[in-house]
Amino acid sequence: MSERIARIVSEVLAPAVLVAALLVTVGWHAGEEPGVSRWWGLPGAIFAAVIPLGYVLHGVRTGRLTDHHIPDRAARRLPLLFGIASLGAGLIVLVLLGAPREVLALLVAGGSGLVIFALVTHWWKMSIHAGVAAGALATLTAIYGPVALLGAPLVVLGGWARVRLTAHTPAQVVVGALAGALVAGTIFPALR
Repeated sequence: MSERIARIVSEVLAPAVLVAALLVTVGWHAGEEPGVSRWWGLPGAIFAAVIPLGYVLHGVRTGRLTDHHIPDRAARRLPLLFGIASLGAGLIVLVLLGAPREVLALLVAGGSGLVIFALVTHWWKMSIHAGVAAGALATLTAIYGPVALLGAPLVVLGGWARVRLTAHTPAQVVVGALAGALVAGTIFPALR
C-alpha cells in the first residue's frame, strides 16, 4: 500500500507538473500589475515543462528511455540538455515578447538549476523531484512570504516517495532539495 501511495505522490509531485504549476502561479501573480496579463506563465510552462516532458515521453515510446522518471543516471544527460535548450529558447521568446520580470526570473532560476543538476548527474544521481519541489517552495516563499512554508510537508512527502520507490537514497533527496532551494531561493528573488 505504501508503495502505491509513493507512486501516486511521485507522479503528482513530478518535476514537470510542479514546474508547469509554478510558472502559471508566478505568471498569475505577475498579472497583478496593471496592464500585465495573468497568463504569461503558460508559454513559460510550455517551454520549461511541456516540451521537455514530450521529449522524455518520446524517448520512452521509442525505447531510448526506460521510464519517464529516467531512473538510469547516465540516460539523464540528453534529456537534461534538451530541457536546458528548450527553457533557453523559451526565455529568449518571452524576453522578446515582453514577459513580466517575475516569469523571466523564474525561467533563469530554473535554467540555472537544470545546469547544476546536469553537471552533477554526470557523477551522481541527485533527486530532481526534490530539487524542483524545494525550489518551488523557495520561489513561493519569495512571493507570498512565510505562509508558503506551509507547503514544506509536500517537499518531505515527495522525498519520502522517491526513497520509498528506491529511486534515490536519502542523501540524494536531501542534496537535491538543498540545491533546488538554494538556487531558486537566491536567483529568483535577486532577479524578480
